[in-house]
Amino acid sequence: MNPVKGIILKVLSVGLFVMMFSCVKASADHVPSGEAMFFRSFFAIPVLLGWLMFRGEFPGKLRAVDPMGHVWRGMMGSCAMGLGFLAVGLLPLPEVVAIGYTAPFMVTILAAMFLGERIRAVRFAALLLGLFGVFLVVLPRFTDMDFATSSRLETIGAFAALMAAVFSALAQVFARKLVATESTGAIVFYFSCMSSLLALLTLPFGWVLPSAHSFALLVAGGLLGGVGQILLTESYRHAEVAVIAPFEYSSILLALLIGYFVFSEVPTPLMLTGVLLIIIAGVVIILRERRLGIQRTPKAKGAVPNQG
Repeated sequence: MNPVKGIILKVLSVGLFVMMFSCVKASADHVPSGEAMFFRSFFAIPVLLGWLMFRGEFPGKLRAVDPMGHVWRGMMGSCAMGLGFLAVGLLPLPEVVAIGYTAPFMVTILAAMFLGERIRAVRFAALLLGLFGVFLVVLPRFTDMDFATSSRLETIGAFAALMAAVFSALAQVFARKLVATESTGAIVFYFSCMSSLLALLTLPFGWVLPSAHSFALLVAGGLLGGVGQILLTESYRHAEVAVIAPFEYSSILLALLIGYFVFSEVPTPLMLTGVLLIIIAGVVIILRERRLGIQRTPKAKGAVPNQG
């Protein structure tokens, strides 16, 4: 294990994902979200295949033990991606990233509902704090509606971002089941393939012939997403999840910088307050789970094997 390397890979992957969203946002005025989703998914496939070949894991690691699990994960993940791309075209980049932090809280709720995981008092309090932070971030989009076109679109964008977080959480719950039988390469590959196919279903609803500039942005988004996925996967090989997970929140810093300097987006004090609460809640949950994990280990080591 090399925690420092794991952290570096995690931060790099987070940065690449924010840059991917920036590419989609930069082309959003000319390219619909379904078409952007196709480029993001399709051009990530050759990156993944090249990585598997380099590791000598192609095609063996692409074997699917649970095909329907991939289908459900692909459907949920595709909905999350499409709605996220819709939101990023309608809202400031930092706001979409901040609302995306809702997903881990949703995972906690869904895991309790469908996987039987317990929500202890500390995690429940952090969950409420995080959801309140999300409430502060989205509040202006649902209260300052003056029925102008731009205001209505921003409200749609906020709703799309929230739904993207819900579908992302569902996708993560399905992924938790898949990791028991499937390789990481298979999970990412079949998701990319399925999201590419589902994106094609939006073809009759307004796809356009992108300009050279938009085409380059979309291809770059796909390549960045593919490389980011690989770096994210590799980060978990070098450090425990509890060690590198807090660095997920570094994405908001990059999103704020890109939003300000590239898209001239100035965050409001209310949004920054909400983001701060979300980050605090997320880190508390991560540290709490890490502490519980440490406590479980000695018990497990000293336990008497079940004789019954």
